[in-house]
Amino acid sequence: MNVRMLLLGLLLLLPGQAMAQGFAGLGSGPGDFATPDPDRVLEFPADHGAHPAFRIEWWYLTANLTGPDGTPYGLQWTLFRSALAPRDGEGWDTPQLWMGHAAVTTPDAHFVTERLARGGIGQAGVQIAPFSAWIDDWVMEGPDFDRMRLKASGPDFAYDVGLTATGPQVLHGRQGYSVKSSAGQASHYYSQPFFQVSGTLTLPEGDVPVTGAAWLDREWSSQPLAQDQRGWDWFSLSFESGDKLMGFVLRGTADYTAATWIEADGTATAYPDGAFSAMPLARHSVAGREVPVDWRVRLPDQGVDVTVKALNPDAWMDTSVPYWEGPVVLSGSHGGAGYLEMTGYD
Repeated sequence: MNVRMLLLGLLLLLPGQAMAQGFAGLGSGPGDFATPDPDRVLEFPADHGAHPAFRIEWWYLTANLTGPDGTPYGLQWTLFRSALAPRDGEGWDTPQLWMGHAAVTTPDAHFVTERLARGGIGQAGVQIAPFSAWIDDWVMEGPDFDRMRLKASGPDFAYDVGLTATGPQVLHGRQGYSVKSSAGQASHYYSQPFFQVSGTLTLPEGDVPVTGAAWLDREWSSQPLAQDQRGWDWFSLSFESGDKLMGFVLRGTADYTAATWIEADGTATAYPDGAFSAMPLARHSVAGREVPVDWRVRLPDQGVDVTVKALNPDAWMDTSVPYWEGPVVLSGSHGGAGYLEMTGYD
């Protein structure tokens, strides 16, 4: 689910009254924008591209990486699309807005930078075949969605890595229709959680060759939250067994949860509200906020009872709309690694 929704809420430029409706205004009604259809069958490669009739959308990749000496690293690359009106357009006539975030996390440092762009002038966009998603010189591109090169740079870091999918795409919820509240708000949501990664991080101390695994999320909607939902905690966890787990908690008057259990061969099982739980164990002061950076995560139906611990508790995204996003390590019933995103901690 990822901060996609929070950040794109910034670009919606909603009026003050709408901003009170749900977190970052994302509980406001869809108006003339398209809404997710529970009976829609996702189509590929078409759905790798943009959906300009919907208000918000993202291409969101996180990676757990390791250097030659065993040092763990995290990497994030995200492209967000937000629409001021439910149409596309050329030149400055387009209502489509774009934003990019890139970050690298080490055990001792967190590097982050941001880009903003207007659609329709070539500065940012997505092409289906051959696949390319870009904002300025940041790119995720390749002959298809399973083989890509990923590049980004900031004032004090850069990366250039290759991505190769070793498993299938995974649809969340009901065949890609992911419900976000008891009132029925939803999105179309799928992932490619089976990327293998190799390439180079450029850090202040020099280049670091890295290898590891990445998880790419794709999601689009026009009203993804209920009015009372003030933030979320989202987990993408990869276990040493090869199995994986996506789970989120949307915090509101009553919390709402959902999860997808992904077997090593890509077989997916969706879980409804209440099956997944995440309980904070320890908090950390960062950017003037108390943020939970250690968690107990459970999915009893699959025997999952793990402690999720931040690699670097200071992985704060100091962007236009701030949030916490960083790599985590797992212990307990399952070992492994993953990523955690947290929004709405004021």
